[in-house]
Amino acid sequence: MVRIKPFRGIRPPKEYAAEVASRPYDVLNSVEAKAEATERSLLHIIKPEIDFDPIADEHAPEVYVKAMENFKKWRANGWLKQDPEEYYYIYAQTMNGRTQYGLAMCCHFEDYLSGAIKKHELTRPDKEEDRMIHVRNQKANIEPVFFAYPDNAEIDRIVADWVKNHPAEYDFTAEDGFGHHFWVIDDKKTNDRITEIFAGIPALYVADGHHRTAAAARVGEECMKKNPNHTGNEEYCYFLAVTFPANQLRIIDYNRVVKDLNGLTPAQLVEKLKENFDVEPKGKETYHPSGLHNFSMYLDGEWYSLTAKKGTYDDSDPIGVLDVTVLSNLVLDKILDIKDLRTSKRIDFVGGIRGLEELKRRVDSGEMKVAFALYPVSMQQLINIADTGNIMPPKTTWFEPKLRSGVVIHSFEE
Repeated sequence: MVRIKPFRGIRPPKEYAAEVASRPYDVLNSVEAKAEATERSLLHIIKPEIDFDPIADEHAPEVYVKAMENFKKWRANGWLKQDPEEYYYIYAQTMNGRTQYGLAMCCHFEDYLSGAIKKHELTRPDKEEDRMIHVRNQKANIEPVFFAYPDNAEIDRIVADWVKNHPAEYDFTAEDGFGHHFWVIDDKKTNDRITEIFAGIPALYVADGHHRTAAAARVGEECMKKNPNHTGNEEYCYFLAVTFPANQLRIIDYNRVVKDLNGLTPAQLVEKLKENFDVEPKGKETYHPSGLHNFSMYLDGEWYSLTAKKGTYDDSDPIGVLDVTVLSNLVLDKILDIKDLRTSKRIDFVGGIRGLEELKRRVDSGEMKVAFALYPVSMQQLINIADTGNIMPPKTTWFEPKLRSGVVIHSFEE
């Protein structure tokens, strides 16, 4: 069972919401962030290296200090204000005509440490430490993590009724075309009921933001150890998440491009693939994978359909059923000799939001020799892996749209 609570959100006044809200820190580099950041953009707080000329090292001590200064400045200027009471918030996103409705809430760090908040990816200690410094310094979760919860009809009804009967506090379309909509649930009875329902939900699932989740939980644990009178109800025990019903989320493909053919000619690669795949040339027209265990390959100006032969994968194994596993085992490792996706410099990863044209472009440019597109992982596959305590291979899931940072912030400063 999981513990959640409402919180006094720190958020922009309505007239500044679209400008303050920014893309997350990890989806754009410093140069892109500097170009994108307007005067009030949260990028000055989550990527403060952009305020230096030239752009500073994001891990430099003065950059962490600048983040704190900017957070204080945004609050002093009234660009971020704290709500007077603890609320839950509805945060909805629209992409390609489809809207998903999440609840902004605070989750307890002990649920992450105990496994009630389930992960499906490994984290890197250096990235965790970087996020921990920000959380520790700011005494706040500036950016939310992205969770999923098992479908619950009563929560669906509460959210739908609130949206139907109350105007949105924020309603804007970002420059990428995605819509963002936000409601404040300022009714105590409704908020109390949401807390009660979640007390009966067995688990939450990290969809996106594994490093931020781990960092927030570790800071909570640090604060606990420093407090001899710790009760478990302190504000530092909680961190910010936007949590969506699993059936509303869609994972999009996460594709691979490889720099060389491991000494093979294109024709030799195709022949080797035929051992474990039914290979069908598709010509110049872009080919999208049609289902699980079907891949598209772009090689030497041509598209191919690759269908893994029966017996080459294990559908009873939550990891073995994944197409990233099939491709890694049968192609990247066996034929191209790429053993470790985390460390190899011969492979790169392309989120499906960029489209298959991006794969074609990178091969046609000569930067890469071959590209592979995969059928997206399902939310049920993710849940199965998390429930069995397994870890997905690197670069398996890509969630879109991303949460905007700065729509709401959680502070645990006393």
